[in-house]
Amino acid sequence: QVQLVESGEGLVRPGGSLRLSCAASGSIISINAMGWYRQAPGKERELIAAMPSGGSTSYADSVKGRFTVSRDNAKNTMYLQMNNLKPDDTAVYYCNADITYYRGAYVNNGDYWGQGTQVTVSS
Repeated sequence: QVQLVESGEGLVRPGGSLRLSCAASGSIISINAMGWYRQAPGKERELIAAMPSGGSTSYADSVKGRFTVSRDNAKNTMYLQMNNLKPDDTAVYYCNADITYYRGAYVNNGDYWGQGTQVTVSS
């Protein structure tokens, strides 16, 4: 069973920083394309950072220059470093990944979501 577990939830003041982690577990062969989304109260979920397999990362204009995505393949973990946070960044943040994994003797592929983690930016 493949799972994505997020951590790093927090309350920060405007201008502060926070790092979210997204750890994948299971019989993982590879984490392919991945992304980070967020959903603010009363709004739709939006893609804020996309890291395609073998490609360069792209960011939503609202976070460009402030947020950075990285990954540690040895730990099957992805990170979202958020700097210069603003009240408008308040939202539930979700990681998403396309993962190739073993299911018994077979190789499978699936799309997985983290459970969501709350980020609140307030003075």
